[in-house]
Amino acid sequence: MQDPVYEEAYQGHVIKIYHDPDSENPREWSNLGALICWHRRYRLGDSHRFDCPEAFLRDLAGVSDQSDLSLDRLRERAERKAIILPVYLYDHSGLAMNTIEFHCPWDSGQVGFVYVTLETVRKEFGAKRVTKAMREKAKDILRAEIVTFDAYLGGRVYGYVVERDGEEIDACWGFFEHYDLDCCPRRGRL
Repeated sequence: MQDPVYEEAYQGHVIKIYHDPDSENPREWSNLGALICWHRRYRLGDSHRFDCPEAFLRDLAGVSDQSDLSLDRLRERAERKAIILPVYLYDHSGLAMNTIEFHCPWDSGQVGFVYVTLETVRKEFGAKRVTKAMREKAKDILRAEIVTFDAYLGGRVYGYVVERDGEEIDACWGFFEHYDLDCCPRRGRL
């Protein structure tokens, strides 16, 4: 096993926090949104059948291939049926993903979308109509899904091992993003 990223003696135990080398891809979980990406070198997000963003937006908007709508107009139409956020990738000595643009125009750009249909939002929230508050809550969930996927891409996934007298007595893996907030006993998590 590799060296721990953090170690602490606590109430007669030794707690060690490690990088999780076998973490599960969070896109395999039950997510509210779908992450649709296009990249020439990486397979990112969820599987899909669309060869380009235009094909995806046309399908979501229910617009035929013969219409000559711009990408902006296609997105406007698609947003009548779904909540859609752009997804950006920063690719420089590692990968980072976000729903807001990165400040480097050379190593970053939009790579896709994360979205959820209004039908799914109604079903998930048990509502007949999607209110403005529900839209904002759904957007927050979509952003959180990208934060988790970004942690996965960046290798910021951790686990802890609790030992007593050199024997492992407990362990848990799959903490995404901040080991100091999610794994450390003084933060009230253990």
